[in-house]
Amino acid sequence: MSGARMHRRIGRPRGAAALAVLAALGLLALGGCASGTAQLYQWDGYQPQVYASLQGRKSAVEQIGALEEAQQTIRAKGGTLPPGFRAHLGALYASIGKRDEALAQLAAEKAAFPEATTYMDFLSTNLKR
Repeated sequence: MSGARMHRRIGRPRGAAALAVLAALGLLALGGCASGTAQLYQWDGYQPQVYASLQGRKSAVEQIGALEEAQQTIRAKGGTLPPGFRAHLGALYASIGKRDEALAQLAAEKAAFPEATTYMDFLSTNLKR
């Protein structure tokens, strides 16, 4: 065999091995992007309850129970309630006449998300009337 032919034969597996290594590194990099980043907020049960509320499929009392359960689950996991969670719970309390609980939830939403202060104050003022 001539030296050129031998070089091509030896060179091909080396190129294929390099390509395989690059492909493996690419997959590892992509896998690292998708893995284990913690979410800022936990939405357990919140989104289905909002949807149920809009659909009118569950009573306010059932929704309150589901949201309170979701709240306990999220807190037990050390998670953070998402924006609007407390405000929605407050609106549900207001709808069944539990004004004090509603005001407490609106105040908690305001404390957790200061950018919602104007809206929470507006809702609280209307609820106090």
